[in-house]
Amino acid sequence: MVQVIWLVVTVLALFTVGYFGYSKYLSQFVELDEGRDTPAHKYEDGQEYVPAKKPVLLGHHYSSIAGGAPIVGPITAGVVWGWVPALAWIAIGNPLLGSVHDFVSLSSSLRHDGKSIGYIIGEYVGERGKNMLLWFAFLTIILVLAVFALVTGIVFDAYPSAATASLLYIALAFVFGVYLYQLNLPFIPGTVLFVAGVFASVYAGIQFPLVLIPEGGSTFLPTVINPNVSAWIPIIIIYAALASALPVWMLLQPRDYLSSFLLYAGVGGALLAIIVGTFLGTSSEPLVINISAYNGFWGSTGITPLFPMLFITIACGTISGFHSLVSSGTTSKQLNKETDARLIGYGGMIGEGLLATVALATLAVAGVTAGGGIGRALPNFADGGGIILTSFGIPAAYGAPFMALVLVSFLLTSTDTAVRLGRYMLEEIVGTPETQVEEYAIHRYVNPIIQGVPAYLLIASGSWLTLWQLFGGANQLLAALALTTATVWLANWDDSKQLISTGAPMVIMTGITTLGLLWVALHDNLYVKFIQGAEMTTVQTISAVVQIVLALVLIYIGISIVKMGYDNIQEVRDSPGAAVTDGGQTDD
Repeated sequence: MVQVIWLVVTVLALFTVGYFGYSKYLSQFVELDEGRDTPAHKYEDGQEYVPAKKPVLLGHHYSSIAGGAPIVGPITAGVVWGWVPALAWIAIGNPLLGSVHDFVSLSSSLRHDGKSIGYIIGEYVGERGKNMLLWFAFLTIILVLAVFALVTGIVFDAYPSAATASLLYIALAFVFGVYLYQLNLPFIPGTVLFVAGVFASVYAGIQFPLVLIPEGGSTFLPTVINPNVSAWIPIIIIYAALASALPVWMLLQPRDYLSSFLLYAGVGGALLAIIVGTFLGTSSEPLVINISAYNGFWGSTGITPLFPMLFITIACGTISGFHSLVSSGTTSKQLNKETDARLIGYGGMIGEGLLATVALATLAVAGVTAGGGIGRALPNFADGGGIILTSFGIPAAYGAPFMALVLVSFLLTSTDTAVRLGRYMLEEIVGTPETQVEEYAIHRYVNPIIQGVPAYLLIASGSWLTLWQLFGGANQLLAALALTTATVWLANWDDSKQLISTGAPMVIMTGITTLGLLWVALHDNLYVKFIQGAEMTTVQTISAVVQIVLALVLIYIGISIVKMGYDNIQEVRDSPGAAVTDGGQTDD
């Protein structure tokens, strides 16, 4: 049997070449300058624009982009099509597509005062293009909030110890924020003290697990999975709403920095444990691949085509449009030096690719279990990770809850960051509020309600399983639009700039996501549910109709924006001297 270590070796080899070779070229290509003031320094306000130390910001950025999707996606794809197609898409697509996407999204925002990709595209193609992209992004944010809140609730239910540990490390983050930014106490001793506290919370969670509604209990809320999950979901959404309204120094920066050590330990520890367990034979079970290498074009289901569905099933881990919102939303407002963008933008996405590899490895070790999608991903990631960590002599009874907490750490940071980004999107759509309704829409405590209510309704309707591929398609098409934005920026910056590095991924992702969304709309919904006459409740019927409409609307918006971008590039390249200088950044 094939050993799991070959998954790790393949990915590490290609990612190393990508980071030390391609990212160095890209940094020179966009002319990163350590001496140029970043938006964090130019507009420092103590609220959103706050310069952060590189390791602190890397922790926030990595924690924010690496949610549950790079775990759920690879595991689902590995079961459906086999580990070879899943590994190939991660290992090749990440350094050539996803890491480039994240890096140029961050770089372009730096040169536009920390503004979002919606603002940037509007600078070049007009207000209509800007608003279309912002609305696209805002709708995607609601899908992100719904999916991540649900997955977090499922994890808390499956591993109550992770719920306790999560509450403790959030409390530690508040205290660390005061320690670091208000009391101005030493950074390194504080790091040692509070990181130790985070790991201690893992032990405390195992000793004192938190269950809101015991098995057999009931709740007045709509039942999703079970009463305990149903009780956690609104709490998680409320937490995200409150956390998104706080100044970044109070929770976001310190929490993400502290949790990054947990995340690095989970991802790095699992990768190292695979190496140790393979060569020293110290794991409780052989670290070999227990799933099929390839299940055929139509997969194990027999009805799901590898192309294009593999490429939207594994989104995060290879390429994700949500990352462009993080890069151009919060990260660009906190970057201390332009040159930090290489490690944080390109390197951060490489890190998420390693997480996707770990997720695939946990599936390979644990083998296929009952259930599907999210239901399969969670026990495999924690249980398979627990087996891998036995290579270090850590009992699986402790390793599995630790890996569950690692997953929750990703989820919580992504969830409240998504709500914060949703507020930024709506603020840019509204601009200067002229009515009371507009003022309420962008209010830091009201805007999260606008996002949270529809997200909760999507979950409570029971339609979340069928929305997963729609979420994946929307996310990947958003990546295509971010690459379009970067390509337009480069074309307007200097008419001699090559556009292949961003233009080729843009074309690839536009084609893949368009076909994927068409399959979701026309086959999975229209054909299977309506033409074949599947039995559906009223709620399921409404959900199917909404999915069809949403998929087609997303396709229309996406292709329209790509067309606007293409027209702008043609105009600039046909009119020498029309490009904007200094990377699109106006002179002070």
